Amino acid sequence: MKNNFSAPVSGVGLGLHRSLLDALSHLDTTDINFMEIAPENWIRVGGRIGNQLRSYTEKFPFVCHGLSLSLGSPAPLNIDLLKAIKQFLREHNIRYYSEHLSYSGDGGNLYELLPIPFTEDAVHYVAARIRQAQDILGERIAIENATYYYAPSQEMTECEFINAVLCEADCALLLDVNNLYINSTNHQYNALEFLKNLHGERTAYIHIAGHDTEQENFCVDTHGAPVAQDVWDLLQATYSLFGIKPTLLERENNIPPLDALLYELNKIKKVQAQSSSQKL
Repeated sequence: MKNNFSAPVSGVGLGLHRSLLDALSHLDTTDINFMEIAPENWIRVGGRIGNQLRSYTEKFPFVCHGLSLSLGSPAPLNIDLLKAIKQFLREHNIRYYSEHLSYSGDGGNLYELLPIPFTEDAVHYVAARIRQAQDILGERIAIENATYYYAPSQEMTECEFINAVLCEADCALLLDVNNLYINSTNHQYNALEFLKNLHGERTAYIHIAGHDTEQENFCVDTHGAPVAQDVWDLLQATYSLFGIKPTLLERENNIPPLDALLYELNKIKKVQAQSSSQKL
């Protein structure tokens, strides 16, 4: 595989959900440069909803972000799901596919993203499954740094674990800046030092989102609130270290009116413009 890890999209993106199908229909790529969907939510969907999706994938560049491949699961990879995803990517001309560095089931979907132990054995196990998925899909994929609220059998740091998986699997990184902020807060490590030690050159694209602060020094990943200022600052630092990457706003709960969504998308554009001017 070529050592170009960037996703073939650019600018600012937004996650598309069924509740937004009507609200976003009048927009175009000058408003939103690309969109993202979870393929499991759309595979084999027909009728009016399927036609609406087709109208979007014909107008906007799309990436897919998987929810249930369960890369860290003890159960074998779901080959049937991978084949269905491959067909879906082709049917809708999807530009890129990513998944979570986590697991979500074992012989059944638990509907939760659970942490993989940060161990050498887990590195080899997960990397082999990522390579298998890439072979089936016929393309390099990106793995996302996931939030976790406990770290079982931790033998290495989160950053060391992610770097090791990226290198052994020869895959790309979907860098979720909000997830990094949450983990650094909850597990009390320095987010900037994490970024400096991360193989950020493998970043395909970036996620940014809001979260809830349950109590001091404890955050919960909700995708249901505006992006916090500390996360905006961390995004700026990410651009400074790794260059300006395609960046997507995730908003899945408490979805606000369109004006509020566009405000945050435009704020990403401003951060990108500021970062670009600082490099001149």
